[in-house]
Amino acid sequence: MADSTNEFSHALSVDIGGTFTDFSLLDLESGEVTAHKLLTSQDDPARTVIQGTSEVLESAKRSFGNLSVVVHSTTLVTNAIIERKGAKTALLTTKGFRDILEMGREQMYDIFDLKAQMPPPLVPRYLRKEVTERVTRNGEILYSYDEEDVIRVVQELVEKEKIEAMAISLLHSYKNPAAEISLKETLKHHFPELTLSLSSEVAPVINEYERTSTTVADCYMKPSVSRYLLELEEDLEERGYHRQMLVMLSEGGVMDSDWVREHPIRLLESGPAAGALAASFYGSLLGKPDLISLDMGGTTAKTCVIEGARPPIANAMEVARVNRFTKGSGLPVIMPVVDLIEIGSGGGSIAWMDNLGLLKVGPHSAGANPGPACYGLGGTHPTVTDADLILGYLNPEYFLGGRMGLNLRAARRAVFALTESLHLTETEAAWGIYRVVTENMASAARIHIIERNKDPRNYAIIAFGGAGPAHAAEVARTLGARQVIAPLGAGVTSALGCLTAPLSFEEVRSIPGKLRETDWESVNRVYSDMEARGLERLKEVGSSPDQIRVVRSADMRLKGQIHEIQVPVGDGYLGAQSIERIEADFQEIYQNSYSRKNLNIPVEVQNWRLLVSGPTPSVNLRHEKLEGSADGKEAIKGTRMAYFSLAGQYVDCPVYDRYELLPGTQIEGPAIIEERESTAIVGPTDQGYIDEWLNLIITLR
Repeated sequence: MADSTNEFSHALSVDIGGTFTDFSLLDLESGEVTAHKLLTSQDDPARTVIQGTSEVLESAKRSFGNLSVVVHSTTLVTNAIIERKGAKTALLTTKGFRDILEMGREQMYDIFDLKAQMPPPLVPRYLRKEVTERVTRNGEILYSYDEEDVIRVVQELVEKEKIEAMAISLLHSYKNPAAEISLKETLKHHFPELTLSLSSEVAPVINEYERTSTTVADCYMKPSVSRYLLELEEDLEERGYHRQMLVMLSEGGVMDSDWVREHPIRLLESGPAAGALAASFYGSLLGKPDLISLDMGGTTAKTCVIEGARPPIANAMEVARVNRFTKGSGLPVIMPVVDLIEIGSGGGSIAWMDNLGLLKVGPHSAGANPGPACYGLGGTHPTVTDADLILGYLNPEYFLGGRMGLNLRAARRAVFALTESLHLTETEAAWGIYRVVTENMASAARIHIIERNKDPRNYAIIAFGGAGPAHAAEVARTLGARQVIAPLGAGVTSALGCLTAPLSFEEVRSIPGKLRETDWESVNRVYSDMEARGLERLKEVGSSPDQIRVVRSADMRLKGQIHEIQVPVGDGYLGAQSIERIEADFQEIYQNSYSRKNLNIPVEVQNWRLLVSGPTPSVNLRHEKLEGSADGKEAIKGTRMAYFSLAGQYVDCPVYDRYELLPGTQIEGPAIIEERESTAIVGPTDQGYIDEWLNLIITLR
């Protein structure tokens, strides 16, 4: 038990993934990180959080009362929308707009596919009802709704259809939210148990389809997210943690769970955002601001192009895509989000043969239950993890530090079905799975990077997640990158990213129009309102006023375009004198993004944004100088046969204990470096090095 004089000695971060839940316990004084990993309970993820927290605290000889903060990130919201496990939700919208969720943008993501499908709306048509009301695009009320008629319609939905939640999205409510606010008050009075989401609160921006889609998704998840967070907070409090629980948001900030329960849509990319933040943290630590993150877990692999201290932010995303890697095939969500992309499969992704006899990997995953065949939990399909085990990259006796054994025979049985179908040997099939998933990741990452006008050869790759370090060197080689960084505790690095996130609050308002015709009084009034709300919110969760930072920006584009770029607009009063500066900044950012300027085309503004954030937490990971030799010999715990295509055969490789490797250690490939939550592979022609922060740096040769 901890000394009461050092009560708040540790910070905990928890990242719930589709397969595993990761834990990072940071000693605030020494900078030592204790990592832990558990299979995610799909039925009761809160139980996994409590169990894992108890175990990691016990290993550090600490209790729940020693935690200064608990920060939580998760992919549960995204997974629940994909799997359609949200609340039974209805939609109340302006008469004539009942079918906006199906009309969408009236364009297909693939004009050559006559059978292209869109994801079905979260609210079916029979649960979408109309309100006879109208507001003009300038915010003028033409006529108001009939309260008795609305109550009758909702009464029928509650009693006959047993709805749990209702999204309200009225035409032009971003300009004048009065009708939505009035409806909320009316429905709360008559139906107090009904969960409500207003578009003017969730996404007060122009674009009816995107705004309505975002509001529906928020409402769809609100009951389950609220219950989950409340139960988790109660469980933590029962065990001695009496402080606020913070939750990672999709844009890379954190906010208290009370606020998050009312805005669950902001959690869609919570888990991946934590990984991108961790990559940025290590980039700053190592003096390498230009990085490509490779976050490969049990279900998916994601990448983010990082330049500078923070990952880039996008203003929208898609969820539940019909075609996993095709833009436009998912449900649009308007909110700030770390600009990353899913580029491939994870360790649990299933390998299969298509109709043309070609080997494919994913998108279906074995998940945590039953998991890959080698888990011995009932899985029978061949997965990436099964292939890695057959190739010798994984130690069947040391998976999760020996807490979970892997069954090599089960992996071979699963892969055998592919060997017969593809007329390959076992080794060829396993290597084929490894190469397919690696090539898929490299190809998708290359497109993502080049679309941003960047060259992947100029970046180092930082690899984390349980499967990341085992595949990173081959991904880097395919991309033309020359260096891979694998942090100590790479299997739970995403969780560590939660501890580097500041408290933040971002709002956006739409005042569309040409920049040179802007109503500056309205813009200044909107900024003043957003800033007041943001400052108040951060003060409520404990930020000191003198440490709060305010950043203002605008979503801008050239006239006639449909996509915007984000441009800073500076502090102070905005007016006609600000136009030249804002235009110049727009042109500079536009040129950096698209390699050209368009000085003769008018600039338009769609949205005005404001980010209020607290100080970035200081995380000290510098380790004390360790005793012993840095030649690496003491860290070798044996050898294992592993397959390398460059050698064309299995090679006897030294296996290193990751926790015995000291700063300055040089490792000649081929080599396998094992830690409890992940395994790193150094190829036959590559060289590894342990830096002063115990990161493994792999140089490709």
